[in-house]
Amino acid sequence: MIKIVMADDHNMVRSSIRSVLERKGNDMQVVAEFSNGKELLEFAKENDADVYVLDISMPLLNGIEATQKLIKIKPEAKVIILSMYDDRISVEKAIKAGAKGFVVKGSTIDEIIEAIKDVYEDKFFLCSKVSKYVVQGFLDKTSGRKAKGTLTPKEREVLQLIAEGYSSKKIAAEFGLSLNTIHVHRNNIMRKLKIHKQAELIRYALKEGIAHI
Repeated sequence: MIKIVMADDHNMVRSSIRSVLERKGNDMQVVAEFSNGKELLEFAKENDADVYVLDISMPLLNGIEATQKLIKIKPEAKVIILSMYDDRISVEKAIKAGAKGFVVKGSTIDEIIEAIKDVYEDKFFLCSKVSKYVVQGFLDKTSGRKAKGTLTPKEREVLQLIAEGYSSKKIAAEFGLSLNTIHVHRNNIMRKLKIHKQAELIRYALKEGIAHI
């Protein structure tokens, strides 16, 4: 039995996929569901699963960031990113984060089941809508150099919440940090990106797939 954990902020999407698996995935079982990446990570610290299916655009912690953190907790974790978007940047970010599968919402039932089976067997899976994107080259681990303006994982998390409309006070409460620390993160983000306006920060976060509307 393949044990599956799902994280998607849309209950209807989770229910739909679970229903499909119950009807056609005879050897599959959804053992837990969550509405955001932070809840998923808390579960993963104490529990195991075979395949994790994560929405790319969840609140608080998106699917890409959640995948990176999940693999730090469980290096053997097998992740499929579920997305409304079929652009090359989203696929690249998912694979670089450590996901082994990428499925666009609206894919056929057979593709979803095939994705879970392939990823469970430690294979890569790209649904037909994004299979034109080549995985080769996404996982180049030979270069240890950081690109100019690269944000730390925490800075990316802060930027996501900024783009989602959180105030500095709410971000501080969310992370259990002081308001001053959040101001430091915000200033570092702006300095690294050479961006000094909130609207431009939001546009950058959307363009880079850190946050979605």
